[in-house]
Amino acid sequence: MSRVGKQPISIPDKVTIKVAEDRSILVEGPKGKLSWKLPEGVKLDQDQGNVTIVRENEERHTRAMHGTTQRLLGNMVQGVSQGYRKDLEIHGVGFRAAVKGDQLDLNLGQSHPRLHPIPSGITVTVAENTKIAIEGIDKQLVGQVAADIRSYYPPEPYKGKGVRYAGEKIRRKAGKSVK
Repeated sequence: MSRVGKQPISIPDKVTIKVAEDRSILVEGPKGKLSWKLPEGVKLDQDQGNVTIVRENEERHTRAMHGTTQRLLGNMVQGVSQGYRKDLEIHGVGFRAAVKGDQLDLNLGQSHPRLHPIPSGITVTVAENTKIAIEGIDKQLVGQVAADIRSYYPPEPYKGKGVRYAGEKIRRKAGKSVK
């Protein structure tokens, strides 16, 4: 039995989980709604304040989806109750960011500014022109937006310039030395 899959998911007071006949799951909470289709071979077992994922058979694919389903459903419950947040920092002289409507304007020392579209369900705020906060209820979408923004100018090891996650350590390299 999967160690991850058999762990129960505790449901907060203001969160509801509904399972439809076509195996689609709707999770509603104070921050919003998320839906997902339950894979074949697994089902939900609900009791007071807890949800457990149960396998219907012992096929390889079903065993693989057991723990995955538990984690994805747990992430949905946490997203609609608390939400997710990723922080990015911009390092470099003249590098800055600003939110303009539904786009993030990034000036990263290139010949043109980068305009990154902000998807619906995601909130982007910029503080001090160099600190970007990405918030939302979908963990995968928040992480993907952060990774996309970081990919425009990943931190380089010589001067440390670029876009990095908050708290990320960059291993610095020594530059060329004159003999």
